[in-house]
Amino acid sequence: MAGRRSLGVILIIFMTLAAMPGAGARADVFEVREVAVDVTAKTAAEARERAITQGQAAAFRRLLERLTLSTDHANLPVFEPGEVTGFVKDFSISDEKTSAVRYLARLHFRFKADDIRRLLRDAGLQFAETPSKPVLVLPVFQSAAGLVLWEDPNPWREAWNRRQAAGGLVTLALPLGDLSDISAVNVQQAVRGEVDALGKLATRYHAGDTVVAYARLGLNPDGQGQRVDVSVTRFSPQHEPDTRLLALDQADGEDAQGLLRRGADAVAAGLEDQWKRDNLLVGGEAGVAAVTVPITSLADWLGVQKRLMAVAVVRDIETVLMSLDEVRVNLHYVGAAQQLQTALGQSDLSLVREDNEWVLYPAGVAPGTSR
Repeated sequence: MAGRRSLGVILIIFMTLAAMPGAGARADVFEVREVAVDVTAKTAAEARERAITQGQAAAFRRLLERLTLSTDHANLPVFEPGEVTGFVKDFSISDEKTSAVRYLARLHFRFKADDIRRLLRDAGLQFAETPSKPVLVLPVFQSAAGLVLWEDPNPWREAWNRRQAAGGLVTLALPLGDLSDISAVNVQQAVRGEVDALGKLATRYHAGDTVVAYARLGLNPDGQGQRVDVSVTRFSPQHEPDTRLLALDQADGEDAQGLLRRGADAVAAGLEDQWKRDNLLVGGEAGVAAVTVPITSLADWLGVQKRLMAVAVVRDIETVLMSLDEVRVNLHYVGAAQQLQTALGQSDLSLVREDNEWVLYPAGVAPGTSR
């Protein structure tokens, strides 16, 4: 009895702390980091002021593009650099260097989430704000000698290694190609889509899905330069494999490596847009889900709560009841219930229906699943 009473006191204290500001940190998709600036002016102070103004405008544009579909980028609201200040929550500076007339730095901005959401809705633009788990990309290239993945040369893999990360909602992970990778998946297993082997490799890189991107360089059918044909197959534990095809013609003055790099960018952009389409917050609709979280200890709940804090579409976590074996909460969220399930999955949480109720488990421990 004394043990149960002590745990009850701990739970009460924890509930009080959890209700206080700063009890948890939500993953911030409204933060834009590493904006490089280099400005020369009459004085260092003037150069710094202009650099910050230009930097926040660049970060603002990057954020709006991160949240919206590429087809809507031409319709994004346009502001003068100085007008962006009202949307900035705060900013920080690193790698700062100055001279008498020059200012160089890397700027990091956090924007006001509600103001950005309101801006996009007022502009009639749909947007997504759920970050995806990393997606592991395996670049398979059709060379004259046959299919290559880990072997050198693999110009397709090199193209992926050289591309700049876009900083969107989908983080793409590239395998190291070390002995562990080589022993885990060979090129034939990748092409055949052997899910078990691909899943183990994805686990090594803390990725969710795996993409096998097959590329072949050949002559353009019209005889003008080369063309790259790409087949992109996405393997997911939750869905059937999905394959998409694309072909890019060589541009004037573009070498083969440039064409492959453009192909890698096109594949990455397609993965980003597909994720956004599946997670668009239509009309800003809000919902509340009554959820039961089974626990065996206070540590269980602390772990689940920390993950919930990282889910972008969850706006509030209202604790209704806490006991020794479960916590009941109301999750206030935006979007549809299926989008909530998808977003929770990106934080390794599984929301399932049991006896007409929502129950939340760490991923892999719900009844009928395995780790």
